[in-house]
Amino acid sequence: MFPVFPVLVFRPMESYKLVLPEHLNHYGYLFGGNLLKWIDEYAWIAASLEYPGCKFVTIGMDGLEFRKSVRNGAILRFDVQRTLVGNTSVQYTATVYADDIETGGEEVVFATRISFVRVDADGCKVPLPR
Repeated sequence: MFPVFPVLVFRPMESYKLVLPEHLNHYGYLFGGNLLKWIDEYAWIAASLEYPGCKFVTIGMDGLEFRKSVRNGAILRFDVQRTLVGNTSVQYTATVYADDIETGGEEVVFATRISFVRVDADGCKVPLPR
């Protein structure tokens, strides 16, 4: 007989961010570092909600390409979806959309895969709950 493990249910996560003047670079566009920070934060929240009690650290982001520039006043929508689960790590795809509040439309401005590893109090990798 196989052991029965609790089923972890993933809820796709959606967050919003208003781009303000303090988020802009010296050319008047969103500073890329702010966008990466927000992705890291929102994806970490998704992992932490999906695996309560687990401690995660970011181990990488793949395919960093800024597709469109973002200006002051833009409303960004962050869509975070789990894409891969390993023994000690979990990966999410984060897609960022810029909403046009005049038309109600949106366009993709950035997408990446972000990976986290579960660690213990000493910073050593430990398996994810199954």
